[in-house]
Amino acid sequence: MSDVIVKNISIIGVGLIGGSFALALKNAKVVETVFGWDANHENLTLAEQLGIIDRAGPSLTDAVKDADVVLLAVPVGSMQAVARSVLAHMKSGSILTDTGSVKQTVVGSLEPLAIESDVLFVGGHPISGTERSGAAAAFKELYQDKRCILTPTPNTNSTALAIVERLWCAVGSEVVKMDVVKHDRILAAISHLPHMIAYSLVNSVSCYDRYPENILDFSAGGFRDFTRIASSDPVMWRDIALTNRESLLEMITQFEQFLAELKQDIDRGDMERLFTFFQQSKISRDAILHPDPKEH
Repeated sequence: MSDVIVKNISIIGVGLIGGSFALALKNAKVVETVFGWDANHENLTLAEQLGIIDRAGPSLTDAVKDADVVLLAVPVGSMQAVARSVLAHMKSGSILTDTGSVKQTVVGSLEPLAIESDVLFVGGHPISGTERSGAAAAFKELYQDKRCILTPTPNTNSTALAIVERLWCAVGSEVVKMDVVKHDRILAAISHLPHMIAYSLVNSVSCYDRYPENILDFSAGGFRDFTRIASSDPVMWRDIALTNRESLLEMITQFEQFLAELKQDIDRGDMERLFTFFQQSKISRDAILHPDPKEH
C-alpha cells in the first residue's frame, strides 16, 4: 500500500460523519487499519458488521492506543470530555483531530489538553452531512466534492496539519484553512441559522390550532424540502446552538430584521418592495446553483 498516509486511524463516533470518513478512507486505500469506538454499543457493532471499521475497540483505551490519528466525530457538547478520555491513552506524537461544527469552543478546549498530553491537535470541520444519523446512514461519497475547513492556530504542528489535509483530500474534499472566529461566524450564517429556522418553522406550523386536523398532513414537496434538516439529531443541534451562541444570535437578529421587513411589506400591500425582496433573494439563490466562472 504505497499510497498509505497513516497506518492506523481511530474513529470515535461511527455515525454518519465518522462512519462516512472511515468508508471513504478505506475506499481510497490510504490507511491500513480503521479502529472504531462509539458510546452506543449497538451502533458500534453495526459499524463493524457493515465493514465501516476494521476493528471495534472493546474499550476507548483499546480503540486509540495504537492509532496514529484519532478523529473525534461526536457532538460538540461532549467533545471535551471525550477528548480527555482519549488523550489519556494516545501515543506521544500522534494526531488528534475533530469534525466539530463549532471551532472556537472546541479548539480552545482541546488544543491545550493535547499539548499537555504531547499529542498534536488539528481542528477540522467537513461542510457536508444529511439529516440522517448513525452507522447505517454512513456512505463513502459523503465528502466527495465538498469542502472541509481546517482551523490551524499558531500552536498547530505543520506536519500534523499536512497529514490531516491529505486525509481529507483523499476522501474527495477541497480543504480550506480558516481562523476559528471566521469559521464560526460563517457557519452560523450558512448552516446553524437555517437549522434554527427549520426547527422553528416545523414547531410553528405543527402548533397551528385553527383547525382540528394536523395540517402537517397536507405538507407537500416545498415544505418537506425546506424542513428536511429539522430531522437532524437534536442533541447535536442543541450543543451547536449553545457553543456558537454569540455568532448564532447575531444571525438570528439579522434574520428577524429581514422577516420584519417582509411582514411590513405584506401588511402594507407594497407590491414593488415585495417584488424587489423576492427578486434579490432569487438572484442570490440562483448564483449558488450557477456561479459566475469569472468570479473563480
